[in-house]
Amino acid sequence: MDETQVPDELARLWRITPESRLGRPAKLDVGRVVDAAIALADAEGLAAATLPKVAESLGVTKMSLYRYVGSKDELLTLMRDAVAGPVPSSLDGTGPWRERLRLWAVEQRGMFVRHPWLATAPVSGPPQGPNLIGWFDAGLRTLRSTGLDWPAKVGVVMLVGEYVSGNAQLTLGFEAARADTGEDQAAAEQAYGRAMAALISAERFPDAAALFASATFEDTGADTAQEDFDFGLELILDGVAALIAASD
Repeated sequence: MDETQVPDELARLWRITPESRLGRPAKLDVGRVVDAAIALADAEGLAAATLPKVAESLGVTKMSLYRYVGSKDELLTLMRDAVAGPVPSSLDGTGPWRERLRLWAVEQRGMFVRHPWLATAPVSGPPQGPNLIGWFDAGLRTLRSTGLDWPAKVGVVMLVGEYVSGNAQLTLGFEAARADTGEDQAAAEQAYGRAMAALISAERFPDAAALFASATFEDTGADTAQEDFDFGLELILDGVAALIAASD
């Protein structure tokens, strides 16, 4: 690879370092800057991972960071790729595509659990860093044995990935709302269902009224967030199975 033709942003993302120079080693590097930003985001949310706060946590000036990170947007790209991490070994095996793609989604969900701020981080384009490319490659690999062509495989991987991130964002929003009231998930759902049942008329919203009149939002003792995730994922996988069957 001709490293001279790689843009600076991609060089930093792939940790392609320029030829070493004589003198004392630099106090910082891209990895330390990114790790500091991730620590702030994990502790206080994405809004805390600003360049001034990152610089303060590292004991340097904001201007000194620009040698390692060109902008806040680039920092976010670096953070996203870093927290993705290498693809777990659980995805290295073989087996039916459905089981492997389900596991790919479940492992990705774990990433959002470990770093909740990731669900609110804007996505500015397709994966470019080595870790996210690794996840993309692993997703495509789950479909290797199917008869799908490349556009269909890309579409499936993107759809499942978007479902995981969207579900994580929704869950994070619900958790934030519950934190404001101090209610647990079961109590919050129960209160919501009863409030809507009192407000919604069958004449205006007949099916919604029937829903809230049912016991759907009462406490069942189940992890409804997990059940909702599993239900949606299986529905998507059913659709992928139909697509694969049609392509045979």
